[in-house]
Amino acid sequence: MVTRRTVVKGLAVTPVAGAALFAVPVHVLGQDTVAIGSKNFTEQLILGEMYAQRLEALGLPVSTSLNLGGTAVAHEALVAGEISLYPEYTGTALTVILEIPIASVQATPEAGAATIDEQVYQLVADGYLDQFDLVWLDETPFNNTQALAVKRAFAEEQGISTISELAAIAGDLTIVAPSDFVERPDGLLGLQEFYGMEFGEVLSVEPGIRYQALQEDQAEVVLAFGTDGQVAGFDLVLLEDDLSLWPPYHVAPVVRQDVLDAYPELADALNEIAPLLTDEVMAELNWRVDGDAGEEPADVARSFLEENGLLGE
Repeated sequence: MVTRRTVVKGLAVTPVAGAALFAVPVHVLGQDTVAIGSKNFTEQLILGEMYAQRLEALGLPVSTSLNLGGTAVAHEALVAGEISLYPEYTGTALTVILEIPIASVQATPEAGAATIDEQVYQLVADGYLDQFDLVWLDETPFNNTQALAVKRAFAEEQGISTISELAAIAGDLTIVAPSDFVERPDGLLGLQEFYGMEFGEVLSVEPGIRYQALQEDQAEVVLAFGTDGQVAGFDLVLLEDDLSLWPPYHVAPVVRQDVLDAYPELADALNEIAPLLTDEVMAELNWRVDGDAGEEPADVARSFLEENGLLGE
């Protein structure tokens, strides 16, 4: 097995600085490795470890640059060649990177037309290849959609089950969310446009401590993700997106074309992981890290790959 090198962890560069510093692909720089990146929350760390360990098992030279930061940093690092691939979500790619409004995507396809999930995937796959020379591999069944979650007692006390109902009282509430929530078109801007949502306060935190703030009553609402283990673990209520703000958020490895050309076996190897990751499976893996067990993402990824025969003998 090839020994993995961790190149960067917690990279904190601006997109402009990143582009200037890392303008040459990783393997061209003489670092003959497939550099796996990830964003800065549990699910991304698990997926990044899965990708790295799967490729290591095949004997590919691998390095990791996990926990880079938010979408902008991870995407810019990929475009600039500082990393070779990282896991991205179709809805994020559509709205944040390509800036395609979800309203422009046909929400109720005619008979025989592609589903909304297939349309979004094709739009981002085509857009990334055309604009950035990046390739989307197979997407997972799980849909890590954004959502608003509240404590069950709060939902029952207020008699709410939808985002529209929450919007009526949002001015008196605090929401806790990742730092990029305020400026994302599928974040606060989208909630304002679709629901007229105006929160009394937005508490911006690192993704990993969102639920701590909710549990400690620093906020009444949390920006959740559909496969967060804390939703079931803390018995929270996901409010219905009754005006369909959020598109599908299936995840897939996004790979530089030049890296794929250099290591063509990479695609099939990572595509074997995708169909195994359902909503239930991913939520359980996330909870093993974020719950009382407190396992390491690398250990969770390894046990999953071993159970599914993807690490070899």
